[in-house]
Amino acid sequence: MAFNDLFRLSSHAVITNDDGQVLLLKANYGDKHWGLPGGGLDPNETIHQALLRECQEELGCEVTVNYLSGVYFHSAYQSQAFIFRCELPESAQIMLSNEHSEYAFFDVADLSAVQQQRINDCLTFNGQVFSAAF
Repeated sequence: MAFNDLFRLSSHAVITNDDGQVLLLKANYGDKHWGLPGGGLDPNETIHQALLRECQEELGCEVTVNYLSGVYFHSAYQSQAFIFRCELPESAQIMLSNEHSEYAFFDVADLSAVQQQRINDCLTFNGQVFSAAF
């Protein structure tokens, strides 16, 4: 890796409801896609610190981190995404930041193939961290 190369890291949360549906947020920027809560690491920040900060910013509440389930390379963005299984406290009330217009819970089968793989890997985690490239 050369000195001036860019390489991006992000941390994201897989949060489900009682029906096994996954929480996604609709972005107010870019292509306004639906994605997992989370985002890029700030300088001097660990993947866990970034996850907790991003969830607090985007959801307006803290999350409990259960485990890291996978690390996924996305060639289109030259990025590595760290996927964590997380939970919201029972009393949590989601308060979106201005980065997102809405949130909803989706059936995993209704998501893109990339999202399905990352989420299914997370939900079927057996103690071995998954890795894949897209």
